[in-house]
Amino acid sequence: MDVTRTAYGTWNGGRFMHFGEPVDEERFLRLIRLAYEKGIRTFMTADVYGTGAADEMLGRALEGIPRDSYCLVGAVGHDFYTGKRDGSKGFPRFTHPSLRGPDQYAEYLQMAAEKLLARCKASKLDLLLLHNPDSIGYSSEAVWKGMTRLQDLGLAEMVGIAPGPANGFTLDIISCIEKFGALMDWAMVILNPLEPWPGNLCLPAAEKNNVKVITRVVDYGGIFHDDVKPGHKFGHQDHRAFRPAGWVEAGHEKMEKMRPIAQAHRLTMLQLACVWDLSQPAVHSVIPTLIQETGPDAKPIEQKIEDLASLPSVKLTAEDSQRILEIGNNKGCMSLKGGSPEHTGEALPDRWSLTPELEQTGQRWGVVPDRDLVYAHG
Repeated sequence: MDVTRTAYGTWNGGRFMHFGEPVDEERFLRLIRLAYEKGIRTFMTADVYGTGAADEMLGRALEGIPRDSYCLVGAVGHDFYTGKRDGSKGFPRFTHPSLRGPDQYAEYLQMAAEKLLARCKASKLDLLLLHNPDSIGYSSEAVWKGMTRLQDLGLAEMVGIAPGPANGFTLDIISCIEKFGALMDWAMVILNPLEPWPGNLCLPAAEKNNVKVITRVVDYGGIFHDDVKPGHKFGHQDHRAFRPAGWVEAGHEKMEKMRPIAQAHRLTMLQLACVWDLSQPAVHSVIPTLIQETGPDAKPIEQKIEDLASLPSVKLTAEDSQRILEIGNNKGCMSLKGGSPEHTGEALPDRWSLTPELEQTGQRWGVVPDRDLVYAHG
């Protein structure tokens, strides 16, 4: 089964990611079942969430549901089996030279996929994503041979890439699609009406190489759910609390300018964000984060699931789509991850210097690093 137009991730509910109020185990399971009952048919998990706990809970929630009635998506890449966690930086990528060399990549990927499947109580993934790769993961032929080998072994029907967790990796994604697009089926990028940059720079390459795109953070940190208002108080461990001061107020002001377009199409604001994403080239699926906010005016996640599941088949006019893009233009609003003209020195797990190959990639796609990939609002 292919990835469907709407999808549900196990990071929802804050149980395995720090945002909003973490839901308890019983509600977590009910939410997944509710998503299925309301018509969402793609479920995504990553083995590093709770070091396997999210996989197990997804397997429990979907147990008894016909396997051919939903699309199961998994993601592997962080080695929590042999690697050691480095505080807030998390576990190392499996491609870290201190863990193994290229001749062992395929073996690791097979092991990680088999363990993820066992936790999900499934025998095969419809899609397996390379999760948060480092520079080696984007560029190594041995990695992508290892990914496609999982298809030969019957462990995954399709394969793809899921960069992150932060925004960027632009030239790395484009270069990876150019080199390995014939082997991959899907790519995930951050994209929403308040955050079109830099994800939209990757879309032409994906479209040309027949790589479908699934977009995440469609809700822009919860703002498009319409229950994060100016003055909203985040918990001290909520990762959104570390964003620059005033981001909610600025985002809310821009969103209000988009509201008449949503009203004209009889869409909620989340639905408008989803429809705008789906109107972009190569985008075929959306997977917003569903957050249980704090406070008396917070929408229950159950309502947000129904909002997503009832997404109508509406197409925006070119004028409306362009108007939203102009309102939400965020070019240069942050320092990006991945290959960056702003990075010098030793490569980090999520940031490295531009290579001649990446610069040439930019030339082919009209992406000028010093113009298009730099923080310009400081």
